[in-house]
Amino acid sequence: MTKQRVLSGIQPTGNLHLGNYLGSIRNWVEHQHNYENYLCVVDLHAITAPHDPQVLAENSYTIAALYLACGISVEHANIFIQSHIPAHSELTWLLNCVTPLNWLQDMIQFKEKAIKQGENVNVGLLDYPVLMAADILLYQADKVPVGEDQKQHLELTRDIAVRFNHQFAKTKPVLKLPQALIKADGARVMSLTDGTKKMSKSDPSDLSRINLLDSPEVIQKKIKKCKTDLERGLTFEALDRPECRNLMTLYMLMSGKSKQTVADECQDLGWGQFKPLLTEATIEHLRPIQTKYQAVMTDKPYLESVLRDGKNRAAAIADRTLAEVKAALGFSTPL
Repeated sequence: MTKQRVLSGIQPTGNLHLGNYLGSIRNWVEHQHNYENYLCVVDLHAITAPHDPQVLAENSYTIAALYLACGISVEHANIFIQSHIPAHSELTWLLNCVTPLNWLQDMIQFKEKAIKQGENVNVGLLDYPVLMAADILLYQADKVPVGEDQKQHLELTRDIAVRFNHQFAKTKPVLKLPQALIKADGARVMSLTDGTKKMSKSDPSDLSRINLLDSPEVIQKKIKKCKTDLERGLTFEALDRPECRNLMTLYMLMSGKSKQTVADECQDLGWGQFKPLLTEATIEHLRPIQTKYQAVMTDKPYLESVLRDGKNRAAAIADRTLAEVKAALGFSTPL
């Protein structure tokens, strides 16, 4: 039986945090043997916001190494860097020419990020969803792991594919419509400083997140300072206690205990008793990831070979899809 193909990626905008890990990477690791996986370091997306050219390449390698450190296996996954395959940029332009402008202007994330960037907002930020659509459609992906906040982007991808097929490939559709692959637990990890906001690399405060490469001392400091409330007794059920629900969910996921076990363990605890438990569970959960990361980063020839092999296998599919799209649009065949 042919395995379904999964495509996903993460921006190389610095260290990954628990939100990235629990929301997507852990999901890939758990299910990677069930799928044909293409995992992309999306460096083209990273430049839609102000970035440091001196660290972009280094950060791309860091993300690839963290994929491997978190448990992604080269036996089940192809890891590659987005900009190493020119078809991503070319398909984006072709899809731009069939995507209505108002579809992009209605995207929630564009509106939010445009407010932050102000006068510095660029066309790339507006066009970000089309590049994301190209990333997915190039590989004829069956499934795309997404968080709840990214479902609108996947819906746009499907809309673009439907529009393209309807206009240019009615008798034989060229682009496959992908489905969402969503994990319920940990799909949306919240900030340590505000339980109503998603944990994010773009938050100016590093105290808002636990990075996968944070030292035990830093993890202890961040959890000690994280926002809590004044109530004793911890519960998953209180909707008016977002920080409580977020921190208990993190403890459940970091410790590997069931929700009921955590609820029973913490129902009579105060924050002074709970925070050391969360600290220890987090440090121990991240320890093997950090050890593997250091081993991968010290063996650069191995990391480069992983990225080279992944790129070659991904490019074979991407170039084939791009050729089919260009043929449907009526382009001449290169001489």
